[in-house]
Amino acid sequence: MQRMNYSAVGAEAFGAMLKVEGALGKCSLDPLLKELVKTRASQMNGCAFCLDMHVKTARKYGEREMRLHHVAIWRESNLFDAKERMALELTDAITKLSPEGVSDELYGRAAAVFSEQELADTVFSIAIINAWNRLGVTFHTEIGSMDKALGLDKVEL
Repeated sequence: MQRMNYSAVGAEAFGAMLKVEGALGKCSLDPLLKELVKTRASQMNGCAFCLDMHVKTARKYGEREMRLHHVAIWRESNLFDAKERMALELTDAITKLSPEGVSDELYGRAAAVFSEQELADTVFSIAIINAWNRLGVTFHTEIGSMDKALGLDKVEL
C-alpha cells in the first residue's frame, strides 16, 4: 500500500524532478539505452514500481524480451554492445558507490566510448533514476499506477 502521495505533498520538488526527466527525454542517448540504465538501477535498488515501468517502456520502444531478462546478468550476457555494456557498468558503479567513488579507470573507459554529451546524459540518467527509485522504495509507489497516464497499459509483455 502506498504510504503517501508524494507527488502532491512534495509538488514543487516533484515538478522539478519531472523537468529534469523532461530534459533527459531530449538528450543524446538512444531511448532504449536509457531504459536499460533505468531497468538496471531499479533492479539494484529493489524499486518494483520503477522496474515495472521501465520494462514496459522498453517494450513499448521495441526492446526484445530476452535482452530485458539479461539486464540482471549483463556481465555474462552477449546480447549487449560496447556502449550498452559501458552504460550498464556505469549504472552499477554509480548506483552502488564504492568508498572510492567512480574510479579514474572506469571514467576513462566511459569517456572513450561516449561523447562528452552522451557521458553527461548517461550520468544524469543514472542519477535521476536513482532518485526516483529512492522515492518509490520509501513511499511504496503502487506498481502500474502510472501505466494509463504513460500509455503503458496496452504494452504487450
